[in-house]
Order: sequence, then C-alpha cells, then structure tokens
Amino acid sequence: MIRRPRSCRVFAGDRAGGLGITLMLAILTSPQSHAQDKNLDELLSRTSQEVASFVEQFSEVKCTERVLQEKLGENNKVERKAESTFDYLVILTNTGGELGLDESRVAVHEMALSKRKKEVAPLLVSNGFATLFLIFHPYYSGSFQFAAIGSEVIEGKQLAKIHFDHIPNTKSVAALAVRGREYPLELSGTAWIDPETGAIAKINAGVDRGIEDIGMKSMRSEVEYVPVRFGQQLSRYWFPQQARVEVETPRQHWRNTHTFFGYQKFSVSTEEQITNK
Repeated sequence: MIRRPRSCRVFAGDRAGGLGITLMLAILTSPQSHAQDKNLDELLSRTSQEVASFVEQFSEVKCTERVLQEKLGENNKVERKAESTFDYLVILTNTGGELGLDESRVAVHEMALSKRKKEVAPLLVSNGFATLFLIFHPYYSGSFQFAAIGSEVIEGKQLAKIHFDHIPNTKSVAALAVRGREYPLELSGTAWIDPETGAIAKINAGVDRGIEDIGMKSMRSEVEYVPVRFGQQLSRYWFPQQARVEVETPRQHWRNTHTFFGYQKFSVSTEEQITNK
C-alpha cells in the first residue's frame, strides 16, 4: 500500500560525482543555465508552499472513493476483479515533528467478480497513492532531486514538467509491505505543475531499481488532480480525481484504479441534550 502519508504503500499477494565533475560543471555553466536553475528553484518553492497549505485543506474534506482491483493474465486480460466504494477522508497528524496523513475508509459497497467462484487468491491492496503530492512537501522534498524537463499543454493549460528522483537513504513517501515487513521504495517520475500557482495537475511515479530482491518486477502509478467545487465556489486547490496503480511480479500482474468524487467540507456537529430535573 502507498503510505508514509503515513506513506505510499503497496501490499502484494505473492553520487558519487567526483571533484573533477563538479569543477567541469562549474566551468561549463552558462548564464542561461543559472536562469533555468533560478526558475526551477522558484517553481519548487511555490509548489512546496502550495502543497504545505493544501495538506491542511485536504484533511478538512471528505469524499467518495471507488476502487477497482484487477488481476491480469496473459495479454493483460482481466482474470478477476473486485469493486468497492468507501467514504474517504484523510487525517493529518504531526507527532514529534513527523508528518503523517492517515487515510480513513468506511466501506459502503463491495462486490467481487471472478471467473472461478472458488478462487480466493488475494488481490492487490494499494493505499495512499492520492497523496503522492507529498513528494513536494517541505518535509519530504529534501529527499528528492528535481529537474525541469520542459512543458506540456494539457486541456489548454501550459504545465511545467518536473522530473523527480529519490535520493537513497533518505525519507521515502512510499513503501512495499510484504508478509508483515515494509520496504521503502525509491520513487522516480514526473509531475505536471501549473507554473503560476504551483498546483500539481498530474504525477507519474514508479520504481526503477532495488525491487527485484523483494520479488517485484515493476511498479507504476499515475495520479490526476483537478480543482473541485464546494457549493458555488471553485477551490483554488487541486484534489485527487483518479489514481492508477500497476504492479508486476515475475508471476503475477495487478492493476488498481482509485476514483475520488463528491468532495464535501468535513465538519463535526454536536448535539447537546438538556434534561430537566
């Protein structure tokens, strides 16, 4: 499961740059590259501030989450699937300076579909992928290297493309849970960011190294974020709309799709009863 929000976690069934390089880079650096670095730093700072502010807002809303779990066979043909619907909210914690986002799910509806009625093999359980934006949060951003890799127009909006790569032996936002143990994952990928506001529109992330020893062949994910309305007001923040997760081992292949909708401001109401004596 994706979690470290408490991190991204996946449950599955089955620099050495030397002095010479540093000096060469310093000599070859041009004013243009300095400007590019400055632009990147400014965008990362803007995005970091946006994410830090959004975390507070995200813990004050609730929504409906629909999860489709699929086990794929030869030629990616669906062999088995299950559909579930949950009341979903995220709880923000900060214990001892450690940031935590705990997902709360209350099942509303569950339905399993299988070609083999007696089949009981587990499906993939994936949690926390909606919170991949934490890669850019001040608490985690120091654990990643970032690079600007151009821009792309999505739905009429020019978005900056930022590549990220996890730095080994630093805090990870993701972990693979297998048979009761958690293995931090070295996530890398690309984020599409509104350069004006720092809002994240999409994140593609996966693991390219260090997973063979724990029995995984590949892990890829894609999360899309959109602005949502609360009543007549369009939120300035972009909330998760869909998260797709695909995991392969040498023998098995899973795909999960999480869809989030029906966002509402979360409020706690109390009712006081007064008894006449």
